[in-house]
Amino acid sequence: MNTFFIQSEQLSVDAPRFLQSQNVARMSSREIAELVGSRHDKVKQSIERLAERNVIVRPPMGDEQSNDALGRPRTESVYYVSKRDSYVIVAQLSPEFTARLVDRWQELEEMSAKPAFDIASLNDPKVLLALLTDNVRKVVALEADNTELTKENHELEVKVEQDAPKVAFHDMVVVSHKTYNAAQAAKLIGTGRTRLLQFMRQKGWITRSNEPYQAKIEAGLLDVKLGTFEHPIQGTIPTCSTLITGKGLTKLEALWRERDADLLA
Repeated sequence: MNTFFIQSEQLSVDAPRFLQSQNVARMSSREIAELVGSRHDKVKQSIERLAERNVIVRPPMGDEQSNDALGRPRTESVYYVSKRDSYVIVAQLSPEFTARLVDRWQELEEMSAKPAFDIASLNDPKVLLALLTDNVRKVVALEADNTELTKENHELEVKVEQDAPKVAFHDMVVVSHKTYNAAQAAKLIGTGRTRLLQFMRQKGWITRSNEPYQAKIEAGLLDVKLGTFEHPIQGTIPTCSTLITGKGLTKLEALWRERDADLLA
């Protein structure tokens, strides 16, 4: 909150909310409205009524820049109220906010009393060295943060590049909701049908007769297609074909990559 002195009660455009006029501190009606959670126009109406009844002194008025509900800039007329009169106004509007007003006045007065930086102190080598040291520390910390961020971005780019085939494979086989026989699945994974079936038996997915275990069906990894065929001697014989779901194919492909990695290790 900026503060300065003016020579008369006439306030200029864009005056700050907290002013000292002729050594009398003043607070804007806009800030009072925000402190008590009230509409600014209602606060100004209360100020005008109290002034008409001579309860407070009619405060000077100035213009402040603010934003409307859509964020557009606008110029708004505000009253600049003395400390004593601000208590009267808040007591009239919302007595429960008096304590908040007391705290705000204390903050404003402490800010007003705080001395500005003495440029002459730069002539002191100790002060200058302390400022330079602090700035160097901040620059080093910022560079370290930038280096770490660059490293993290690079690692993320590498991971995205490495994961791209996995993501593409996942999208191809899972999103489609298709099922695949052993030959189709083997081609997608990059191996042969016989080797894939042998691998599935090793992993406990299918039986020695290449039929799916019930647990894998219930897990949504495998499915089964029942059918029949006509034997020239034995007649109609039931058949059971193992199908691999998109979810199962994704899992198999990951297991197969782990197998390849183990073989290369």
